[in-house]
Parts: sequence; C-alpha cells; structure tokens
Amino acid sequence: MEIITYQPYFDPDFESLIERIYPPRVCIDNDTCQDCTLVKVDSANKHGILLEMVQVLTDLDLVISKSYISSDGGWFMDVFHVTDQLGNKLTDQTLLRYIQQALCTNRRGISKEVEACPCPKKNGWPRHVSMEHTAVEMTGVDRTGLMSEISAVLSDLGCQVTAAMAWTHNARVACIMYIEDASMGGRITDPNRLAYIEEQLEIVVEAHHGEGERRSVRLTAPMAGKTHTERRLHQLMYADRDYELCRGCDASFGHWKGCSGIHVCIESCKEKGYSVVNVRSLDRPKLLFDTVCALTELQYVVFHAAVSSKGAFADQEYFIRHEDGCTLDTEIERRRLTRSLIAAIERRVSHGLRLDICTQNRMGLLTDISRIFRENGLSITRAELWSNGERASGTFYVMDASGHEVNSNTVALVRQEIGGSSLVVNNSQASSSSLSRTSSSSLDEKPKFSLGSLLWSQLERLSSNFGSIRS
Repeated sequence: MEIITYQPYFDPDFESLIERIYPPRVCIDNDTCQDCTLVKVDSANKHGILLEMVQVLTDLDLVISKSYISSDGGWFMDVFHVTDQLGNKLTDQTLLRYIQQALCTNRRGISKEVEACPCPKKNGWPRHVSMEHTAVEMTGVDRTGLMSEISAVLSDLGCQVTAAMAWTHNARVACIMYIEDASMGGRITDPNRLAYIEEQLEIVVEAHHGEGERRSVRLTAPMAGKTHTERRLHQLMYADRDYELCRGCDASFGHWKGCSGIHVCIESCKEKGYSVVNVRSLDRPKLLFDTVCALTELQYVVFHAAVSSKGAFADQEYFIRHEDGCTLDTEIERRRLTRSLIAAIERRVSHGLRLDICTQNRMGLLTDISRIFRENGLSITRAELWSNGERASGTFYVMDASGHEVNSNTVALVRQEIGGSSLVVNNSQASSSSLSRTSSSSLDEKPKFSLGSLLWSQLERLSSNFGSIRS
C-alpha cells in the first residue's frame, strides 16, 4: 500500500507572529456580481480558519451560494458569494462593518470592539449567553416528552432556562440548555448544587434507557471564546456515534448514498497528494457550515474547495489531507468520513411541522411549552429557544408520536393552549417535505459529478482578485 505523507513543521510562536505581521484582509464587493455580495478574505493560514469564517457568516443567517477556497501553504484565500435570506445583496453598512471586523479577528477570539458593534443578533441568540450562564449538555436515546421532563426538573430545582437548542438524528438526541439561578440570576457556581442538579437530570435520562445504552449529562461553565453552540451539538452527536445507526447507506464503485439521498464520493488525487471528497445533496441553510464542521472535527484540513448551489441542489468538492499530512488510504477511513458527512448534513434537516413562538419570558416557559406538546402526543424533532429581556422566541419542529405529520385538530389544540397570538404555524414545511421526496430521485440520477476543473480554473482568478483587497 502506498501511503503519501506531508508533514511540514510550523513553530507556534512563528505562526502567531505571521498573524500579527499579516493580519486578515477582508474586502466586501457589491459591484462585481448583480445578484450577490462577494466577501473576499486574505489571511495567514491556520487550522480551523475556514470553519471560523463560515461560522461568522452563517451566524448572521446569510446564504452562501458559492465559495472558492485555496489554502495550500501558509496563506488562506477565499471568496464567498452571499445574500440575505430573501436573496438580496448586503447593503446595511452596520452589518458589513461587523462582517469585516469579525472576519479579521484572530485566534484569541472576538474583540471587545466587535462585540460592542451594533448588529443583528447572531442566529437570534444573545451573544453573551454562553459566557454568563451554566450549560447543561445531554445526549441519549430520543423519546417523546424527554425535553418536557428535563425542563420540569430544572424548574423544580430553581433553574431558569434562558436558551436551549436540541437536535435529533437516528433515534438519538443531543441538547444544550443554558440556565441561570431563578432567584439570583447569573451562573450557578455552588459545586454541591451543580452536582445535585446533574444527579437529578441523570435519573430522568437513565429512567428510559436500557442497560448498556449510551447516555450522558454534564453541567459546564463555558468561558469566552469556547466552542460555538451548534458546533458543540455536532461534537456531542458524533461522540454519541449517531452516524453508526444509519442502516440505509449503500456503497458501490466508491460512491455512498445516505438515507436522505445524500451522495458522497471519495477519490484519490495522488499526483497532487490529496483525497478528493465530493458531496451532492439538497441545498439548505447552513449546509456549508455543517460539512466543514464534520471535516474539521475529524482533523481533516481543507486545502482547496469549490462549493456551488443551483436550484434545489448543492455540490461541494474538497481537496483534503489529514492533519498529520496523510490522505485517506483505507476503506475504513473512507467509510467513517462518509458516514460522518452524511450524519452532519442530516442532523439539521427539519422533519415535521414548524411552530414559531414569540411570547413574554417567564419562569418555566420551556417546561410549559414542551408539556403541551407531550400532552397532545407531539414529539420534538428539533428545537431552539432563547430569551432576550422580557421576551422569549423559539422555533420547534414537531411530529406526532408515530412519526407522522401533525393533523390540523392537534395544531388547533396546541395553539389554543399556548396562545394563538404567541404561536405561528409554518405550513411551508409540507411543501418542503414534498420537494425532498421528489428531488431524491433527481439526486439518484446524477450520482457522479466533478467540480475539479471548475476549482482549478478559479484559482488563478482568486490570486488576481486578492491583489486589490483592502481591509
């Protein structure tokens, strides 16, 4: 077996010096393209920089329709084609200034100046939530009513849930809740109280788990600059090995197809010393973030990439090596990466009816909402809830306990109990599910694709484009 390794050495102090001498340069171009804004980044290279850049843009709910990436060697160059959620160019000067400043930050995290910059809340989440609250992390077997029971225990123990996010995939669930002391406010610091809260949550989670089934409950005190919430959910679900539970994946001639019709192809580019990963799937918000997150968590470095979306589909091509310089030379490595990519994409796919909630914030709000869902036989497949002062907002995707669509009578009962003015039913989810089913056959028709020629043809243009970048 031929194993090609590339192991250049970079002294950490020298790498930090390079960042200080050559800080990132960002140019936002609204003139070149008629239908999108170009965000061009030119920076000294470091591990994880691509994920950091994508994270900044997706946290602002921006749509990345195309991206060309080149980071071979000590330099990183990228061009993002972005729009807002309505497909418009970015024209708000405050937003553009925030993007420039955020993309220019170094590995020490977001500066105080950037944090103080007035800007739409990232992802609807208050930016301080992960620093000033205690985080509850939980993984285990998914079941109806689990969030209701967990939030009820927290409420009984005097804990106010200020924000929560939960994903379900392959019968597993990962959830992160940010809590504070209901009476005093702020982070819970008493170690005895923290241990007791964790013990009580363990009892709830353990009650519905069989012997030997994986589960985890952990209370942490996040600090500034620590892991992004959605990235942490990916880490929790990967650690819970949710990717192993997919029994519907097949492989033939080096191509793998996931249960949702996601195609992954991994090939070798020996003359360049890369492994080439092609991913084709239905397009959706934050797709690029989820894919890059999976590659980064598995310690793969993206040297070149081309990403594009056309209609309902997205094509992604990555030229990668492992962090130690090795390519993917064994079937085991390729299968693990393939399943991890498919799982990372599927985790955020929205199943069920979408319910948007905006109401007055109060103690036990999540407990009441999740209890109403449970009492009406609804299972939460994905959830986000956050509070901002006296107001609380959230999005829940729900299905009935059998995994079917929610009928109109149940929806009417839920709206009545929660409050009709507080809950908005998003009926576009049904048409989205229909699109997913009809598009699956179209994905099957084109299992093989290549963006390689497109990528390499863009590299020369990338180099020339960065000649006029200004910060």
